[in-house]
Amino acid sequence: MRHLMSPLDFTTEELDKLFDLAAEIEADPERFAHVCDGKILATAFYEPSTRTRLSFEAAMLRLGGKVIGFSDAGSSSAAKGESVSDTIKVISQYADICAMRHPKEGAAFVAASKSEIPVINAGDGGHQHPTQTLADLMTIRSMHGKLSGFKIGLCGDLKFGRTVHSLINALVRYEGISFVFISPPELKVPDYIIDMLKEKNIPYTEVIKLEEVIADLDMLYMTRVQKERFFNEEDYVRLKDFYILTKEKMSMASKDMLVLHPLPRVNEISVEVDDDPRACYFKQVKYGMYVRMALIMTLLGINTEVNNA
Repeated sequence: MRHLMSPLDFTTEELDKLFDLAAEIEADPERFAHVCDGKILATAFYEPSTRTRLSFEAAMLRLGGKVIGFSDAGSSSAAKGESVSDTIKVISQYADICAMRHPKEGAAFVAASKSEIPVINAGDGGHQHPTQTLADLMTIRSMHGKLSGFKIGLCGDLKFGRTVHSLINALVRYEGISFVFISPPELKVPDYIIDMLKEKNIPYTEVIKLEEVIADLDMLYMTRVQKERFFNEEDYVRLKDFYILTKEKMSMASKDMLVLHPLPRVNEISVEVDDDPRACYFKQVKYGMYVRMALIMTLLGINTEVNNA
């Protein structure tokens, strides 16, 4: 039995196979419409979510499986004080696989250590968000053609953004990647990531102004300033509008620069950018569903050649 706690749980070769399978599903979804008949996915979401939870549910339903679960800790026995360990032991009796989101770092790891079924970390605090990273990598590979040889700017909340941390850790395994970190000092990327980049001799720069670097980027990964990660309202209000990507700023960028965003968007990307062919953030949503379909199949050990005749 295998779990997914971090993007690093899969080798780059395994990721290639996963993305190949996701591409097959995208090309011929009917072929995979019944591969999970009789299987049940449990979504244990202790924290609000739209895309991730619905993406997992859509993925399982499109594979022919069924879904059970809860979308808020208040509607589960966690409200009565039940531990994550006990909850996953119960879920293991009902479902074949579980996707868990939790506000506390390491909660999914605790669940995996006690589970009788595969557990997927669907986000734990400000730590990891591996399936969003898989969606990001799938989008880059599909739109850019490869997962190597590009300069990516990460802009906004680089301190608390678990999507950013996961993506950086995943990308450092590919050749020719360089990073530009764009954030106010209060939201700069954590020191442990900088230390890791230095240790691996991976080029990076840190700047405050997006306008200074946008022309040099192959990709721009925008993030929202996350209100739920702040300890006081005043700091959030001061920083929430620090970066807004507009049509004017897009005019400074390369004609081939891709814009990604894990969503939800608040106002850090103006809606006028949505029609720009370089805007890929809604494509990310669809790629995320396909890659989660491939991940569910992989962790359940379902033969990818099923219905291939």
